[in-house]
Amino acid sequence: MIKQVQSTYNPAELEKKIRENWVRDNTYKKVKELRSGGPDFYFVDGPPYTTGSIHLGTAWNKSLKDTIIRFKRMQKFNVRDQPGYDMHGLPIEVRVERTIGVKSKKEIEDYGIDKFVSTCKNFAIDFQKRMTEQFKELGVWMDWENPYLTIAPEYVEAAWWTLKRAYDKGLLMSANRVLSWCPRCETALAEAEIEYWDESDPSIYVKFPLRDEEGTSLLIWTTTPWTLLANMAVAVHPDFTYAKVRFSKSDGEEKETVIVLEDLAEEIGALANWDEYEVVEQIEGDDLVGLE
Repeated sequence: MIKQVQSTYNPAELEKKIRENWVRDNTYKKVKELRSGGPDFYFVDGPPYTTGSIHLGTAWNKSLKDTIIRFKRMQKFNVRDQPGYDMHGLPIEVRVERTIGVKSKKEIEDYGIDKFVSTCKNFAIDFQKRMTEQFKELGVWMDWENPYLTIAPEYVEAAWWTLKRAYDKGLLMSANRVLSWCPRCETALAEAEIEYWDESDPSIYVKFPLRDEEGTSLLIWTTTPWTLLANMAVAVHPDFTYAKVRFSKSDGEEKETVIVLEDLAEEIGALANWDEYEVVEQIEGDDLVGLE
């Protein structure tokens, strides 16, 4: 029977009634059974991190996926719609560290590694359940009773099984790779865990006094002064011409001798406010090798 259109529209109340109707009539299960004989359509859920409640981006993401899945079912596809959750790794560890007041790996050891892992697992499971209910509130139709969880033994075993298959086929190789590393967490960082921002830092000139030639220094310029603590050497170009330059003030009272790229002698003198300079000796880059 067609009912009279309501004079007022309450979307929240309408959504609630529709969800209740879906649950009461088991509509989701009936639709899946109706399409079970159709061609297969495999949906793979890019899992959200269980570090908190869903946010606008997560909600938008799941809603778009739900739209595609529903459209495929309308086209009579048998859709595999298993959702997933990313439930381990640094983001969850960091959240738990803040919760229990831990600031270093040593404090985790004092807290107890097994206890810390268990706390992280419980944290992830609690938010996985909370996020599931919130996705249901959005009306998303997925197999919420059987999500894949990255902390589940069967998921971990499947990853190792896949890796073993790759090994058996000779697809793995041993090599070195440079990884970003967190000094606080003492762990490697995934690319997605690295945040970039613009930073203004000084570029500086540094004098390295020569051990066997008193009063003479190698002059270098660096845009990364924070690396100087670990500095082991000064680099020169074998094909460039350097010069031992004596800079002085006009009154002759102040003098300094440095080795720089010959073409930059005048520029260096101006930067340091020297009045005069004299090229004492030209030196090829190769001839500087071995100076201490």
